[in-house]
Amino acid sequence: MNVPEHLVVLTGAGMSAESGIATFRGAGGLWEGHRVEDVATPAAWDRNPELVTRFYNERRKAVWEAEPNAGHHQLAAWQDRMHIQIITQNVDDLHERAGSEHVLHLHGELSKARSCGPIAESYPLNHWEMKTSDRCPSGYPLRPHIVWFGEAVPKMAEAFPLVKQADCVLVIGTSLQVYPAAQLAFESAPGVPLHVIDPAADVLDVPDATAWPCAASEGLARLNARWFA
Repeated sequence: MNVPEHLVVLTGAGMSAESGIATFRGAGGLWEGHRVEDVATPAAWDRNPELVTRFYNERRKAVWEAEPNAGHHQLAAWQDRMHIQIITQNVDDLHERAGSEHVLHLHGELSKARSCGPIAESYPLNHWEMKTSDRCPSGYPLRPHIVWFGEAVPKMAEAFPLVKQADCVLVIGTSLQVYPAAQLAFESAPGVPLHVIDPAADVLDVPDATAWPCAASEGLARLNARWFA
């Protein structure tokens, strides 16, 4: 198996699951006991900013207490052998904390707040707790820096050309059900190898992909052995 020179890695919730970060949907379609419509939409923010702020504070605190897992560290270690571009649906910073240098967040970042003003500037947070009284320097309310359902995904325009430059694409820990992000798995140039690491990889409908039906860290360890043993 040829070792890639320019690897693009698309990661989803399964990438961080081994670090104890809850996957997006649980039983009954609930997210940590809440309906998505109540905590992850612009309407939810308008209706009940206190609930939305508290919900993301809990998610942020969980991430701050978590550590990158072996899969995160394996991707970071590969940077010594090839160029790696990570494009993630995850809003945690575990890739960065493991040492990965090129990470594009499609759906926002828990470690930042965003102004509700017209320019929508983002600001890094140095603590896990936001308050509904928080304001940006221009006086506008601050909201979580998250792309909610019903909002555009502005980083997609940046992600498409990155995928087209790849000589190998690796999909980890995503069911490829969340669009438009899922479309990226199918945007590489013709003939570019595609690998899918996910416990359900062998039943996902991914044409011409090499399936690795296992957790992220195990799949990456096996791929590392295949490429570099």
